[in-house]
Amino acid sequence: MQGTQDHAIVMGASMAGLLAARVLSEHYQRVTVIERDELPPIGAHRRGVPHGRHLHGLHPRGREILDELFPGFTDALTASGAVCCDVLGEIRWQLSGYELRREHIGLPALFASRPFIEGHVRALVRQLPRVSLLDRCSVAALMATSDRRRIIGVRVHDREGLMTDIAADIVVDATGRGSRTPVWLQELGYQRPAEDRVEIGLGYATRTYRLRPGAMNGSYMILTAGTPANPRNGVLAVTEGGRHMLTLAGICGDHPPTDRAGFDAFVSDLPSNAISMAIAGAEPLGDPVPFRFPASTRNRYERLRAFPAGLIVIGDAVCSFNPVYGQGMTVAAAEAITLRRLLAAGSADNPRRYFNAIAAAIDVPWDIAVGADLAFPGVPGRRSAKVRLVNRYLPKLHAAATRDAALARSLIRVIGLKDRPEGLMRPDRALRVLRGNFRQPAAHGSAPATVPTGLPICPRSSGRAAPPTAKRQAHLGPVTARVLPHRKTPAR
Repeated sequence: MQGTQDHAIVMGASMAGLLAARVLSEHYQRVTVIERDELPPIGAHRRGVPHGRHLHGLHPRGREILDELFPGFTDALTASGAVCCDVLGEIRWQLSGYELRREHIGLPALFASRPFIEGHVRALVRQLPRVSLLDRCSVAALMATSDRRRIIGVRVHDREGLMTDIAADIVVDATGRGSRTPVWLQELGYQRPAEDRVEIGLGYATRTYRLRPGAMNGSYMILTAGTPANPRNGVLAVTEGGRHMLTLAGICGDHPPTDRAGFDAFVSDLPSNAISMAIAGAEPLGDPVPFRFPASTRNRYERLRAFPAGLIVIGDAVCSFNPVYGQGMTVAAAEAITLRRLLAAGSADNPRRYFNAIAAAIDVPWDIAVGADLAFPGVPGRRSAKVRLVNRYLPKLHAAATRDAALARSLIRVIGLKDRPEGLMRPDRALRVLRGNFRQPAAHGSAPATVPTGLPICPRSSGRAAPPTAKRQAHLGPVTARVLPHRKTPAR
């Protein structure tokens, strides 16, 4: 696919769809993005993004890719109100009952609401001369050659409800978890992709505040992950307009309430009092908003033996992660860069090469998210020896990283999707973890360990983390998973 071809169609103006349109515009004379929703102005919620009212952010790797695709992206967003901060020096990470040592490492993350980030990306895509966005239109079917070996366009319900056929050299499905590509493949005589599914029963509730001056003590995010004694999680982070979003989360049905009293009680039951202290005296800017996420899913297109040319799938339509890890928008950006590389090499129209390359971009964040989820006994799924080993090792790493800045830096680079996670278990780092665990007392609620473990986070005012109720304890068991930042909700 060298040179410039005529027409590309992108189904869905999601972050993945917008970024796909950006890279396709380098190789196609025309790129048409077809979106079912009415596209709102910057900062306004889009109907098809129900998680858009919850905390989002861009991991360092995602922010770098957006700057590569749209030069000056970070500067433009910060000038408009987003907040760029050092991912370790200006964020409080409370993991496994320990607070990581804070140190500036020159690795910025970007905080803003999902409608703000997506709206700015959409505005930049609209400025591309080869790209057009059609909203309030939906794709009803794929068009294929008579032998069904190639997709040649889409059949669209337009704004007036009329059916229109639009021809294309390539069609990109970026319609998210509701993607109909598996069904369309079956109708064309192909197999549906196998689906990996991890049932997590996640529930969120998010409330926006205006904090009192100095409430965050110089940090821009406080992340308090659950511990075995108390598996509830909370993330409080800055967003545009001088506001802060607080997202609370629980899995396996232990969902935060959305009434004000219940929401406040959930905050007070977090493993650390850092968030409750930060929101003390704050002005609520609305009521708590709920969100449910039943399962992480991954469609294994790379394992299909046959797939029609002229069709590719991207974003949540391929893989939808547990959103508490904040990976969605960053992974979509990584997939777009992968597509860009394949387009430059003339390989994007080869389904096997494309899906294998996308799978490689997904593997690490998928393993991080699923491995952490499977540390919760209530989450069904096979625990490999690797998963069990990592989930025993991580609390010890978190403990050592309370004093060891090098370990904290290495961990945060993995969380930010800059480095591969296996590097955390290098012999030199494992030795530092071992030494660090011999030096410190155990944290409240930390995972069982064979050696004493690290510096505890600031506990609740009672001096100890409150144990879960009998019902929660029986349902969840001793939790060892560690929730990382949201994005997204931390994105997608």
